[in-house]
Amino acid sequence: MAGERMTKIAAKDVEPNRRRGGDLRTLLSPGTAGATSGFMGVLSLEPGEVVTEHYHPHSEEFLYLVDGEITARIDGEPVVLTAGEALHLHINVKHRLENHGGSVARLVFQLGPLAPRPELGHVDTEPLPVTEQGDS
Repeated sequence: MAGERMTKIAAKDVEPNRRRGGDLRTLLSPGTAGATSGFMGVLSLEPGEVVTEHYHPHSEEFLYLVDGEITARIDGEPVVLTAGEALHLHINVKHRLENHGGSVARLVFQLGPLAPRPELGHVDTEPLPVTEQGDS
């Protein structure tokens, strides 16, 4: 009965996506929860890590910094976020997240509406980082 009304997912049970940098885990999405209006998840950035610049042509993004401090580069302009602050990014706004601090930064993110197809959700504007396996 509960499965018809809600979905509960633990971050520890979701494989991290490190494609753009950091430890990003999409928790609630069309694939995991049957969501129809957007998706949400968590991001951890170790000191020195970044999420490479990209934009969303169909979705707004909402970020909330739970712990740490980051610099968000919004169309190249730096915006410092500290724990307890939120940031709203409009559709088509380029953004990059950087952790220049000495501790892990932990964020919650939400995007909506959904892109028409998942592959249309993100547009990368800089080279992706190289993973531990040597591929990007």
